[in-house]
Amino acid sequence: MIRPWKLELEVDKKLGKAVYLQIADTIIKDIKSGRLQPGDALPGSRNLSLLLGLNRNTVVAAYQVLTNEEWVEPKERQGIFVSDKLSALQLGVKKSKTESKKKTESNTALLINFDDGHPDSKIAPITELARVYRQIFDRKAKWQMMGYVDPSGDAEFRRVLSKMLNHQRGMHINEDEIFITRGSQMAMFLTAQSLLKPGDYVVVENPGYMPAWNAFNHAGAQLLPVSVDEEGLIVEEIIGHLKQNKNIKAIYITPHRQYPTTVTLSLARRLKLIELSNEYGITIIEDDYDNEFHFGYRPILPISSFPELNNYVYVGTMSKVVAPALRIGYLATADHSLLNKIADLRKIIDVQGDVIMEQAVLQLIKEGAVKKHIKKATVHYRNKRDFVFSLLEKYLKNTADFKLPDGGLAFWIKPKANLNWDVVTNLLLEHNVKIIHPVRYSFEGSLVNGFRLSYGSLSEEQLEHSIKIIADIINSQK
Repeated sequence: MIRPWKLELEVDKKLGKAVYLQIADTIIKDIKSGRLQPGDALPGSRNLSLLLGLNRNTVVAAYQVLTNEEWVEPKERQGIFVSDKLSALQLGVKKSKTESKKKTESNTALLINFDDGHPDSKIAPITELARVYRQIFDRKAKWQMMGYVDPSGDAEFRRVLSKMLNHQRGMHINEDEIFITRGSQMAMFLTAQSLLKPGDYVVVENPGYMPAWNAFNHAGAQLLPVSVDEEGLIVEEIIGHLKQNKNIKAIYITPHRQYPTTVTLSLARRLKLIELSNEYGITIIEDDYDNEFHFGYRPILPISSFPELNNYVYVGTMSKVVAPALRIGYLATADHSLLNKIADLRKIIDVQGDVIMEQAVLQLIKEGAVKKHIKKATVHYRNKRDFVFSLLEKYLKNTADFKLPDGGLAFWIKPKANLNWDVVTNLLLEHNVKIIHPVRYSFEGSLVNGFRLSYGSLSEEQLEHSIKIIADIINSQK
């Protein structure tokens, strides 16, 4: 994303005003004067700190003041922008009711939304889940579930989950090495807070998954981006970082189907990552976010399944398997010291998870309902994937590069021409089609000329209608 605005500031330490407040007040002045307009993007905190020759934490503090006072607003996986709410202040007039109505109608008319890769809730086993949920409350010993339990999650549920991971994903863990969370993002947050401290560094994929980056940043860690090619994370770049930095604590990866590009990390690079992890004592945080839906012979086994790997945290979710609204994630690690820290932190923010829902999902697993659903869903998504591929071949074959993924719920589309994605996304919105802006995958606004086209939650009619629109707009911008 282009951020042409440059902060004109000479720090005066004799003023008696904190430097971060000088930065904040200078930006407010530029907003009031009109140099910065509503919706304008501000530089990333790292870039601005380098420009000013200041500590990054000083810039972060300034941005926090501006956010608290509503001069700017952070947008998830995009950056920090001058607040749109300041338009009336800038223009000196209030928006008419007609303009407000048009804006509201435009926002509510987003008929087709290409999300990160959500599953199809219409095929979720809701009836079965509701049935076992009611059965749990009919048990004679139901009162035993109404009290506090282990913050790690229901013991039997963890035992069954460990068997599933060992059997289907080649892991070597027991129930004491699994921790149940309210979704995979909570697992990522707890891991980051318990593993990292200010001054630590985390290697991340670029393009990559920004919610995980946010969790690492919140723990005080700094990120080191590493590029991705057709074989996944480029290990040579990690080696370059290791030569220059002694405080690399973790490497965050999505090796099975890299987010967002869907490529699989090659075996040679997996083995090299294990070697580097063991040599430098670095923890590999493996996010296996969509392992269940695989259309080939079998999913690639996780890096965490290699017995040679000493330090790992494996993160997964049940939300895609049963229902999107079901918030059950988990992490697995052989590091019991780390698990104890995670348990202590969990007690502060959330004494325990949803034990009754864990019991319900456990019952579905025992009955074979989850296995049956995964089998049914895999056929459903394979057919939908093939349908989308035929549409891409029809409408985008000569305009963009794409491959048939062997699993997951999304394609990675890379236009052959470099596009202005601000223009493309706005034109799509005018046609009631919403895609994720590529800047939301990129590290501090670095250029990503591609987008993730998810298909799991959309109907065939929506997919054909929207892909044709996408193709028309991309062709018009070449």
